[in-house]
Amino acid sequence: MSFQRPLLSLGTVVLGEACLVALVVVAAGGFYPSFPQQKPAIVPTATPAIRQESSKEIRLLFTGDVLLSRQVAAEIRRKHQSPWTNSGNLFHSADWVGGNLEGAVGTRSNCREASERSPCFDIDHSLLPLARSAGFAALGNENNHAGDLGAAGREATQQALAAAQLLPLTFEASPAFLRFGALTIAVVSVTTVSDHDGIPAELPSVALEQKLRLAHALANVVVVSIHWGSELVDWPTEQQRRQAAWLIARGADVIFGHHPHVIQPPECVAGKPVFFSLGNHVFDQKYPATKKGLIADCRVSGGSFRCTALRTHTVSGSSFPEAAHADYGVGRALAACRVELHPGLIVSGYMLRPQPSSPLYNYRELWIEGFAGLRSTVRAWRTRPAPVISLEAGNMEGPARPQFLFSLERHASPIDLERDPRPYVYEVGPYGLVARWRGSALAWPLLDARLLPGSYGVLCALHRRDSFLMLSPESKGTRVAAYRWNGFGFGGMRDEEAVSACRALFGEENLLAH
Repeated sequence: MSFQRPLLSLGTVVLGEACLVALVVVAAGGFYPSFPQQKPAIVPTATPAIRQESSKEIRLLFTGDVLLSRQVAAEIRRKHQSPWTNSGNLFHSADWVGGNLEGAVGTRSNCREASERSPCFDIDHSLLPLARSAGFAALGNENNHAGDLGAAGREATQQALAAAQLLPLTFEASPAFLRFGALTIAVVSVTTVSDHDGIPAELPSVALEQKLRLAHALANVVVVSIHWGSELVDWPTEQQRRQAAWLIARGADVIFGHHPHVIQPPECVAGKPVFFSLGNHVFDQKYPATKKGLIADCRVSGGSFRCTALRTHTVSGSSFPEAAHADYGVGRALAACRVELHPGLIVSGYMLRPQPSSPLYNYRELWIEGFAGLRSTVRAWRTRPAPVISLEAGNMEGPARPQFLFSLERHASPIDLERDPRPYVYEVGPYGLVARWRGSALAWPLLDARLLPGSYGVLCALHRRDSFLMLSPESKGTRVAAYRWNGFGFGGMRDEEAVSACRALFGEENLLAH
């Protein structure tokens, strides 16, 4: 069976204030169609609310801080036992289990500067399979100890997690995608606490907003794992509350917080469950409050998502948690937090789903799989991987015309010799994605781009302040421009109303953040 090659075209854009220039479209990069597995029928483009096909409930568990260094490692060797010896079958009864791993794989001799306030948590790689045997499927490594052994330790940690069949949850590879039949769950991992070699995310953040946008487009549930707050403070700070509101406004459905090492009471925020701090799960701290932890217990059924919690306790003199039991207080606090599932991304009758993340392949790029219909689990086609930043469906040519897929991707270009965001437009059909336009960076170097809601073919672009004639990526400030789809590319618009709408779409905080 043959397949169509992508179409190439020229895009017309406005450069500067007065000159109109045609830019040659970048031919490299972007999605390419793959051989379809079957020739599907075109189905209606309606997006009804998603519902579980069967009565099967999907259960996700997420723990607080996990330490496999220092006195925890010593106790494992002394007792010849796993830290999860007392956990029974809890984790194996869930469909997916994640947690926050503190530290980096390597030896103490490779530790960066350590102090009493900022100790070094070096992890023996041979201990990671204990987490996999206990039932963990993934461990987050976005925290203030991920860089304890420098960049080499960070890379060694991700490799060791993958070798233990554990999915590393990192900001760079976010969102990670989980698939359970027709249900897709996205996990975005981020830290706001600095480590020895990394730069923490500052909210608001254009990069984090893009990851949340991609997660919201492709997944039915968006999970955020975030390292934040203040150590040993048992109540969320005002900054945590502002950050939670920002994350929820941009698509987060549930937030799993960690770093304080003590429990902070979960709350229902804008209808979404927020676990401000799950406390310690496996740790060697001795304060009574650090011996308590929560395991977020979230379930998907009947087209909605809800959470409660299990409480753990670690006895004095040990780092191994005792058997978990239900925390009815959390259940009452989150009783009103029932989250409806997102419908997912449907373009021209095809449900687009991401290939599930796995430790076994390069998950920093995204494969898109096409399914003929909302509930189908039979794949019609799959793209080759591409470095996708965001995806959205759009009626580019009016309500009576087929939808296109607008994709923002990170590619190199001969125009500026930088690997930056580039806009792409695709048709979606029985043979996969066919490129209608492969973009450069429009009129100025690009930070972000989105279709303007409620319009036909209007593209909002958040640009850097420098230009292609005088590149200066470190330049401060941004500029906003509006473009209109003309069938062959995007042309600049001199429409103050459209530009104002675009400024509102990006938000004042993003206009000032760069």
